[in-house]
Amino acid sequence: MSVDGWNTVLVLGGTRSGKSEFAESLVTDAPVVRYVATAPEGDPEDTEWATRLATHRARRPGSWTTEETTEDPRRLADVLESAEPNEMLLVDDLGGWVTVLLDPDHQPADDVATIAELAEALRGCAARVVLVSPEVGLSLVPTTPLGRAFTDALGAANRAVADACDAVVLVVAGQPVWLKPAATPIPPAVPAAAPAAPAAP
Repeated sequence: MSVDGWNTVLVLGGTRSGKSEFAESLVTDAPVVRYVATAPEGDPEDTEWATRLATHRARRPGSWTTEETTEDPRRLADVLESAEPNEMLLVDDLGGWVTVLLDPDHQPADDVATIAELAEALRGCAARVVLVSPEVGLSLVPTTPLGRAFTDALGAANRAVADACDAVVLVVAGQPVWLKPAATPIPPAVPAAAPAAPAAP
């Protein structure tokens, strides 16, 4: 681990929780940042999605380089394995990665094996890494087969990546709650000394 407690960290959070902004704050001072974009462009007529992607792009400093892994979900493991020790990688996000993983163009695929490959690549990565992912464990079970497949795959990916990372943080309403490593227990405050009992007559 690094001096501030982590080399690899998973940043979890719900929609609009502030998880991406928090993840970006973790890499602000890094001299070399490579942003790894996983989300597919989507439907060209979906202007709302295009606006979301544009907002993410606009927040990236000009000094960052960007790499996209949308063509092949296995590309993300390759990026981690080839990263240099002087780099900081910001992967945003695993939800987009799972969307590509489940795309019919990439089927049939062994999703379990691909997730395991990602976790193994993360363990061996020479660079520092921040990964962002939606937390799906608190939501309702989707009512469609595709929705359940996505939730199951992303939940499995989150668990595998969390296990591989030095640290995990959950962002709730913009507030980070560190889940791993466990916070050091704060010792109870020392109670004020009780006043001396009066001497017995």
